[in-house]
Amino acid sequence: MRNRTYNKKKLFIVFLGALFILLFLAGRLVWLMVFEADYYQEKAEALHEREREIKAARGRILDASGHVLADNRTVCTISVIHSQITDPEAVIRALSQTLEMEESEVREKVEKVSSMERIRTNVEKETGDIIRNMGLDGVKVDEDFKRYYPYGDLASTVLGFTGADNQGIIGLEVKYEEYLKGQNGTILTTTDARGIELPGEAEDRIEPVAGNDLQTSLDYNLQMYAQQMAEKVMEEKQADGVSILLMNPQSGEIMAMVNVPEFDLNDPFTLNTGTDTSALSDEEKQDALNQMWRNRCINDTYEPGSTFKIITASAALEEGVVSLDDTFSCPGYRVVEDRKIRCHKVGGHGQETFVEGVMNSCNPVFIDVGLRLGADTFCDYYQQFGLLDLTGVDLPGEAGTIMHKRENIGTVELATMSFGQSFQVTPIQMAATVSSIINGGYRVTPHVGVRVLDEEGREKLTLNQGKKDRIVSEETSRTMRTILEKVVDGGTGKNARVEGYRIGGKTGSSETLETDHTIVSFLGFAPADDPQVIILLAYDNPKPAFPGSNTTAGGWYISGGNMAALMAGELLEDILGHLGVEKTYTANADVLVPNLSGLNLADATSALQKNSLTLRTVGDGGTVTGQIPAAGASIPGGSQVVLYMGEAVPTDQVQVPSVIGLTAEQARQKLADAGLYMRATGATEYGSHVVAYEQSTAAGASVNRGTTIEVRFTDSTASGAGL
Repeated sequence: MRNRTYNKKKLFIVFLGALFILLFLAGRLVWLMVFEADYYQEKAEALHEREREIKAARGRILDASGHVLADNRTVCTISVIHSQITDPEAVIRALSQTLEMEESEVREKVEKVSSMERIRTNVEKETGDIIRNMGLDGVKVDEDFKRYYPYGDLASTVLGFTGADNQGIIGLEVKYEEYLKGQNGTILTTTDARGIELPGEAEDRIEPVAGNDLQTSLDYNLQMYAQQMAEKVMEEKQADGVSILLMNPQSGEIMAMVNVPEFDLNDPFTLNTGTDTSALSDEEKQDALNQMWRNRCINDTYEPGSTFKIITASAALEEGVVSLDDTFSCPGYRVVEDRKIRCHKVGGHGQETFVEGVMNSCNPVFIDVGLRLGADTFCDYYQQFGLLDLTGVDLPGEAGTIMHKRENIGTVELATMSFGQSFQVTPIQMAATVSSIINGGYRVTPHVGVRVLDEEGREKLTLNQGKKDRIVSEETSRTMRTILEKVVDGGTGKNARVEGYRIGGKTGSSETLETDHTIVSFLGFAPADDPQVIILLAYDNPKPAFPGSNTTAGGWYISGGNMAALMAGELLEDILGHLGVEKTYTANADVLVPNLSGLNLADATSALQKNSLTLRTVGDGGTVTGQIPAAGASIPGGSQVVLYMGEAVPTDQVQVPSVIGLTAEQARQKLADAGLYMRATGATEYGSHVVAYEQSTAAGASVNRGTTIEVRFTDSTASGAGL
């Protein structure tokens, strides 16, 4: 009985266990079939689906006016699916011939047993269409996107480029990757157990989402012009490189940034030096590429030289340790402890005021000013001006300032720092700091990105980079603008002068640790009373004619005043014209010729005298029947107007003579002899050492009598060019 009861219990337990298992399995089945049906349906489909990626179109990069600087081109990816190929030899033959590939390379991929094998990416669409139309079993042609830069090497170090995966590598392409990249899509095809696509089954597509456009502050026209000029002067001055930075000092928006030699954005892995890379190791080639891709305005530091005197002067005025009328003596050097630190003018500048010291770029004056400030105060202003921090520019790889530790700054270090030597900054840092000094005193953040746009051109995000805290007073800012305008009007920066525009700036020359390796520069702005653009132009290592020489083989004196200022003035003239800033001529510079037709000689003479013009008559009639130049023409004050008294005005054209290399008086006379007028610009102190460098109309061109020819003059001497 006991055993029977025991067995019943045992059977009951087994029954309960079996029932529990059945209920669990039933519950699990219900759970799988009802609640997780979608999940397992997807898993089942995945076993019979083949996935191919659809790349998203990358967002474009635009300039300030909407010019497309970085775009996309439709290309194709050619792939093969081994299980679907019915005629391998036909596929191998067709792909090797159409894609111009080695047959062995194609065969290896076609015969490889895999779900999908890529033959080639970035195939031109026309070629892809040819392959698609062949109708080869097992061959897939998928459309893709490849980055394309319409202007080749324009702004290459700023824009950057993308890799094979369409991701940004350098420049704006990597900085704004999150906005530009988009979201890739997918093509899903249904296959049988062998991986062969089922006929009649439609493809499932997850459409890609295009990236957003990036609108920048770059100006295509200014970038193009600055780059062309940089390429020209790099060859002319025999420099290793030329950098030009144009920025709005009020907002920090970068209008152009040039680093020549630039590289081809559509072929970024080919060196721009023409170097045979076959002899280079992989590491050597990569080092060469990294050097080519460097943005010297951002990634490299340099000794700013005399352009830094702007900052020393600003600190001294702000601190109140110097006034405009303070006088200094320059015997050509200053002895600091055991060091004799020379001025660029060997004989010295003699007695001079602080303002004259800035105009003359006199090192002894700035040594005295630096010592008045003292090391601690100097360092305080250095920090206040933001020089110890990064600017925050929206480009990768910004280098930091290389500066003495405060506790290591002795009298000699302070003396050399005061005129911009023995430490290093980046060009972008100099431009940002000087912008803050001349814009009213507010620190700005230099930037290229302005806004993010959707594919319809609607603004999604504003990349706001406004002004920061004030670093100098409005009074100091205004004073510095006035002083720096005097530097261009009659100081070391006079080669940057442009008649009709108010320009301020400072020249600079600094030596590197390498023998005969100099960096010459000009940092300027315009209009001086309301700055709209700041320019930094720097030549890296213009070659001397021979070791120890201070001139190039072309006869150019190696200095910021002679080289950089001259080109900066020419560039500023075009920039300001492009920005719509009108020239304003002084009374003795340019006047409008009055209408003299029908007047008698006495009245005509009186009218011309009122406008500071002289006259010459042709004929003996009683009234003026014609004149050269015509009424309304703008000519330099003091010019001679030809009055025709009863005679007809000649209609023949005259040839423009060459005045290059002539002094101002010689050039004026030569043009006058040809019936032409001269408007002088550039260097303002005329003499035998100031000669014509460029003329607005080429020699030999035919023009109307009375045409005004603009002639740019330069002071090529050491004393005139300054630092």
